[in-house]
Amino acid sequence: MPDATVTGEDPTVVVSERPLTYRRLTRAALGTAVVFAVSGVILGTWVSRLPATRDRLHASPAELGLALLAPGVGSLVSMPLTGWVCRRFGSRTAVALTALPCCVVVFLLAIMPSLATLAAALFVWGLCFGAWDVSMNVQGSAVEQRAGRAWMPRYHACWSVGGIVGAALGGLAARAGVPVPVHFGLTGAFVGAFVLGALRLYIPDREAEPPEKTSKRGAWSAVLNRRLAAIGLITLCTMMIEGAAADWLALYLVDERHTGPSVGAAGYAVFAGAMAAGRFAGTPITERLGRDRTVRAGGIVIVGGVLLTVLGPGTPLAFLGVVGWALGVCLIFPSAISAAGETPDRPMDAIAAVSSIGYAALLIGPPLIGVLAEHTGLGRALLVLLVLGAAIGVLAPVVRSPR
Repeated sequence: MPDATVTGEDPTVVVSERPLTYRRLTRAALGTAVVFAVSGVILGTWVSRLPATRDRLHASPAELGLALLAPGVGSLVSMPLTGWVCRRFGSRTAVALTALPCCVVVFLLAIMPSLATLAAALFVWGLCFGAWDVSMNVQGSAVEQRAGRAWMPRYHACWSVGGIVGAALGGLAARAGVPVPVHFGLTGAFVGAFVLGALRLYIPDREAEPPEKTSKRGAWSAVLNRRLAAIGLITLCTMMIEGAAADWLALYLVDERHTGPSVGAAGYAVFAGAMAAGRFAGTPITERLGRDRTVRAGGIVIVGGVLLTVLGPGTPLAFLGVVGWALGVCLIFPSAISAAGETPDRPMDAIAAVSSIGYAALLIGPPLIGVLAEHTGLGRALLVLLVLGAAIGVLAPVVRSPR
């Protein structure tokens, strides 16, 4: 694509005093990708040392499970407000105000002396992490719209790779006996430094709204309509499908397929790797098919992948199903965020709204599948994902680009 001048079509958005060239936008895309990647690193770091945290606090699975609800609650508190922060100050400032405290709080998670204090720290971490997620997606949406490219899948691919890297480094740190406070402190410093460097590449995206517009309507009431609610439902279904793999796939392979623990762990590693690969390939796929067809195809592939995972004979076919499960779901959340970012009025609030609805899956998904598994077995419980995949396929037209 030529190095053309891009100024954007929305006159309410303050982008720059100078026109934005395509080269400038690719630099902003790189900065956005870095911020996505280190967000994944910090989450993978925390998850990788959960066993050590459980052992240090002598927590039962039920007690730890209750504590792990705290970050989801924190995220749902902060995410709806993040659109306003981005409109008022810009996503660069919003990322700085959320990512850097998150890097500090991750160290505190390693030294909390009790489950109660750990839950409190996790709540604060969720506040920061959820708002960080919204703000980096706001910048990603602004950049891809001004460039006229479907770059959102690549940003999310970088997040997936970051999660894999963080988890892998955490495993190595655990094997080497590195104390958790040292591990988390070094990771927080590393991530904070990369965030500060990447923010220098961001483009300005603060919205300039007339005072009468901001005073008469709240953030959600200004944007929430049937289309956005349907996009939010897509994100909710997507996060439940993706979260089910993280929460239950390894257990399913071990308990229902009777594999060893290493095979169970490999199952989720295959899922995460396929997610990342699919997202890296997502830009040309989305640009060729369009977002709505990409999402519809994803819903169909999810149904086939989950069916093969649960009902396919033999472990190799189950792993093939896991790959289909991952490839089906990988492009749906980025497509939904891009669609929300094209909302004519207050796109930042729209992104915050659909992200908040999607993150509600952190509170709905685990207990839903857990209760079903208690009564029907985990394999049959996972078949509820077929309904969610089908719903995504039916709702796919709402993410169609107006351009």
